[in-house]
Amino acid sequence: MTKESESYRRRMLLGGVPQGADALRRIVIALAGLVGVTAIGTFGYMLIADLTFVDALYQTVFTVATVGYTELFERTVATELFTTVLIVLGVGTVLYNLGVLAEAFTEGHVRQHLWRRKMDRTIAAYRGHIIVCGFGRVGRSAIEHLLDTGHQVVIVEKDADRLVGVDLPFVLGDASADDVLRDAGITNARALICALDSDAETTYATLSARALCPDLVIISRARTVDSKDKLVLAGATRAVNPQLIGGRRMASFALHADVAEFLDEVMHDDDAEHRIQQVRVVERSAFVGRTTGQLDVPGRFGTQLLAVRAPRKGAFIAAPAEDTVIEVGSTLIVFGTPEQVLRLRQEANGQ
Repeated sequence: MTKESESYRRRMLLGGVPQGADALRRIVIALAGLVGVTAIGTFGYMLIADLTFVDALYQTVFTVATVGYTELFERTVATELFTTVLIVLGVGTVLYNLGVLAEAFTEGHVRQHLWRRKMDRTIAAYRGHIIVCGFGRVGRSAIEHLLDTGHQVVIVEKDADRLVGVDLPFVLGDASADDVLRDAGITNARALICALDSDAETTYATLSARALCPDLVIISRARTVDSKDKLVLAGATRAVNPQLIGGRRMASFALHADVAEFLDEVMHDDDAEHRIQQVRVVERSAFVGRTTGQLDVPGRFGTQLLAVRAPRKGAFIAAPAEDTVIEVGSTLIVFGTPEQVLRLRQEANGQ
């Protein structure tokens, strides 16, 4: 990115949107003034000089433009006074229009405003996207994995410098503010990942997100072990401490290297042929009320059914027996290729 484009983007992030809206409003006002002067001149000449509408409009345009063509009316004191006033008003209005347009386009405010509106429309069209609050190291890592797995992401970040050069849809603002979360499309989001700079900020953002969307999956980053329980109380579906998880993974590699490597590969390796994924059973699904034996997931879809979780975050049933009944809201933990899991998910969603 060139220094010029980087400077432009930083101006846009730091305040270009309000300035762009104001510039667009001034342009509309200026053009409305020009139309108003033209209308006054046209109808004035029709009344005072008894011209037709077309002749009056023509006379008004070249009078306001100070071109100086031959007058289409017989001079009288009234027409001369009216033309004098019209020239003063018209020239002032035209100069104001030129000044407003020059300022708007040389400063780039209109481009900034249109760019922001385009991004807002993009976010509004998203369905099932992931909102990531905080564009630090943890947030960037989460976004990278989400993009690699084909998910749509919207970033919420209050530090404009972190967003310079970012081509993803984003909202600049405080993640704990309801308006900011709404701008990020929280009502249509699949999940929200909150990885802000402090536990206090993460807690407030989690509270706001949960209040707006009671059923949203919220994953919050906890900087300390003690804050995990507080974040869950604040509304997080799950609170994650990256340092704790990292330490446990290192210990797992030391004790069970092959197991840890296998799980790491099927969960995080984008090139892996088989993956462990979850499938939620909805109310309209044909799976509801049937047993795992009747579903025959391995035979029909080619995937292995590793576990079933009861609705509303209930207990996991590992290696479920064939008489395990599937309920509305149950989650199937399966192991298979993306194509196999997709077919299973479509039927579980009643498609």
